[in-house]
Amino acid sequence: MSFSDVVEAIRSLSFEEKQEIQTLLTQYLREEGREELYENYQKSRIEEQNGELKFSSNINELKQLIEE
Repeated sequence: MSFSDVVEAIRSLSFEEKQEIQTLLTQYLREEGREELYENYQKSRIEEQNGELKFSSNINELKQLIEE
């Protein structure tokens, strides 16, 4: 099913069904955001354990780290 098919199917739903779709999408997006945050956290823990993370409070050093 293509994206446009999904859009058309949603258009044909009742108001209440559209509201339910909206609620579900909000929930799914929130869950995906949490999963992404957790994956990034896990990656950063591994980088920290491997000594790959660099920390600094010096703004010029931080700019240089970003450019690397």
